[in-house]
Amino acid sequence: MAIIRDIMPAFELFQPASTDDALGLLGRYRKDAWVLAGGLDSFDWLKDRIKRPGVVVDLSQVKELTGVRALNGGLEIGAMTTLTEVVRHPLVREKFSILSTGAEAAASPQIRNQGTIGGNISQDTRCWYYRGGWKCYRAGGNICFADTPTAINREHAILGADRCVAVNPSDTAPALIALDAKMVIRNSRGERVVNAEDYFIGPGTDITRMTILKPGDLLTAIRIPGDWAGTEFYFEKVRDRNVWDFPLINVASAAVFSGGHIERIRIAVNGVAAHPLRLQKVEDAVRGKPRDEATAEMAGKLAIEGAAPLRYNGYKVPLMRNLVKRAIRGVPEATWA
Repeated sequence: MAIIRDIMPAFELFQPASTDDALGLLGRYRKDAWVLAGGLDSFDWLKDRIKRPGVVVDLSQVKELTGVRALNGGLEIGAMTTLTEVVRHPLVREKFSILSTGAEAAASPQIRNQGTIGGNISQDTRCWYYRGGWKCYRAGGNICFADTPTAINREHAILGADRCVAVNPSDTAPALIALDAKMVIRNSRGERVVNAEDYFIGPGTDITRMTILKPGDLLTAIRIPGDWAGTEFYFEKVRDRNVWDFPLINVASAAVFSGGHIERIRIAVNGVAAHPLRLQKVEDAVRGKPRDEATAEMAGKLAIEGAAPLRYNGYKVPLMRNLVKRAIRGVPEATWA
């Protein structure tokens, strides 16, 4: 059993004023460096003494990493932009309301005021065995404590498990995948841009990480192309409590309809695997089909193919199926106070 101490370990703190300065620090200290954005995920790790970085790079003074800007019919959002700003920004609400809805579904108003969109998509899994300091696969051990006969695994994966059954907890991630967003990543060698769906990785790729970020890398911005601006969106999150809780499952879709048929669509779910899943097989199957109950039923069945529930999370299978069905039917986006 892990021993939790509510005292942070000692570390060296840097507060760079520019992206270049931050990249210089990350390039110098690499594995010893911890990036601090809004701090909501970081402070949990540090106060419980599970993570012990030698250096913390606080990005709160790097103003160039904040803000929402129009870009070629779409948007560019700085990685340090708070979730509250994403929720309230008129361009996001007008053109990409699915992202505003997803950001508003995250946590509580107080947390959204501090938490950033870059932090929300880059946060680590919330598996209580891993977060509690148990030496599981993800923490360098040789067992998954959540996948044993006596484990409590109600919130864990039903798809894509590979040794680790922890899930990704982000609410904005599926919305960004549905919008075909691009992640801008910089390091000391330059810049690269990757698709949102490729930003996240599973344990089969690297069991110690949930994103493609490596030591020295920094997510600087998220770019949303104009291709899906103003289309019909759907977002729904199922959780135990209406405030603060992470998703049991969430789903996001962007679709264009023509004559009652599905012309094109993108659907993503989260909370069911180690990374957000784009349901490309479902997208391909429903394209050109009428928007009716038969199509919704087919989509729901396809979405859960290969599901392997654990002892306590079998409820996620029908839940995921029905959320995908609802996305096809076009139930209006959920609204959050």
